[in-house]
Amino acid sequence: AVKAAIPGSNGISGVANIVYAISHPQSWDLVAAALFVACASFILTAKNFLPKWMPPGSEVVIATAAATAFSVYSAYEGGVVGEIPTLDSDAGISLFGVIKIPVELMDVKALLNVPIAERCFDGSMVKLFITAAIFSGVNFLSIVGIASGFESDNDVPWSAPRELIAQGVSNLAAGAVGSAPVSGSMSRSLVSRMTGASSQMGCIVTALLWIYMMPYMSVMSPTPKAALSAVIVSAVAKNVIMPKKIMALKGTDFVVGVATAATTAITSPTIGFGVGCIFYVAISFVVVAPKKKTA
Repeated sequence: AVKAAIPGSNGISGVANIVYAISHPQSWDLVAAALFVACASFILTAKNFLPKWMPPGSEVVIATAAATAFSVYSAYEGGVVGEIPTLDSDAGISLFGVIKIPVELMDVKALLNVPIAERCFDGSMVKLFITAAIFSGVNFLSIVGIASGFESDNDVPWSAPRELIAQGVSNLAAGAVGSAPVSGSMSRSLVSRMTGASSQMGCIVTALLWIYMMPYMSVMSPTPKAALSAVIVSAVAKNVIMPKKIMALKGTDFVVGVATAATTAITSPTIGFGVGCIFYVAISFVVVAPKKKTA
């Protein structure tokens, strides 16, 4: 009903699926459920028994590799990553005849051809531009939340202008090669922090691996989705069960924070952002600051 009444409220489906899955354990695939529990338990407790010399994130690599091996040798019938599109290692852009980047630039005419405007926005480039602008705003707010959280928890400084420039350049590059828009992700950021990759060098290594390992990523095709879900849940579970940032808010800030979080969960980040702004403005008009007493 919510999804029908509010277009774009995709989050309600996910929330409903989670509630249904938790309340109907008889519908679980026993092997997939056992794999999820085993991987999540191992990742959350591995630091207690793994050798100290092993780098952070070793538990994630071990759990994923073990789950993939189990999938290959046990004829696992649950959901897996599946076929990953590959690119010929000899294809792509050559820099100075020495470095080969396995990506292909799109033709300028192809870049200007925007079929999504016709499919989703009634052929209106104006609607497409407005939606893209809203996406940019919500994406930047996501970046702010991630960066400020890392700054307070891990003492990692950040700069708003730097993040804006980085997101802009990344999306220009994404458009040039026909990729999806680049955005910030709290879950991926928490997984990166869990594995110890919280520096600029970590970003560079991740980007290079994404580029150069693409022709060989078929090795991940049999990886069970249950194992990958366990990795994400292990990284975000604490913040979901006990959202310290929201619980630390006081007064009207707490009300706005809870309203924004709840609306985002059942609708979408864009709608959640809008509702949060409306709540803030409404409460600002309703709540009158107490007058200071004068002697």
